[in-house]
Amino acid sequence: MKKSALYPSIRPVFSLLLLLLAGCAGYHIGPVQPTFMAGIKTIAVPTFKNSSLSPRIEVLVADSVIQQIQEDGTYKIASSENADAILEGTITAVTRSPMRSLRENVLTTTEFQLTVSLSWKVVRRDTGEVIETRSVQGATTYYVGNDQNEGERQAIPLAVQEAAVRLVSQLSEGW
Repeated sequence: MKKSALYPSIRPVFSLLLLLLAGCAGYHIGPVQPTFMAGIKTIAVPTFKNSSLSPRIEVLVADSVIQQIQEDGTYKIASSENADAILEGTITAVTRSPMRSLRENVLTTTEFQLTVSLSWKVVRRDTGEVIETRSVQGATTYYVGNDQNEGERQAIPLAVQEAAVRLVSQLSEGW
């Protein structure tokens, strides 16, 4: 009985293919959650509490965090009744610091840094257990033109966006 001439050339190819597939045995595609968020697939984000002196930014912060969670894709947004966990947050401070002044008059500030500080915790909905508690900051700079309040009003969404990106990074990556 003759062996096929093709059979000896298939064995090395098959061995190489088997070796390549074995190298990917522990790898999987998709989001990898941090240890403290194990088992959490859906998360609710109610309106943040505001402990700062800046009025009416609670909804802006919650909306920015929800948008970042959706862009990240690690967790799905759900209502408080249907979520695995609830993200409770507080706006702890909105601060303005001078960054640059005029050469002629050092008491006149031309550029400010606006910093938004948030603290957050993740609570399991079914048990009420606090899974994780952390804080983040987002900052941006703005120049003072004719109206300093208008410059600050326009800078707040940018600082909030940066804080939301950092918060979701902590949620989805663990750091």
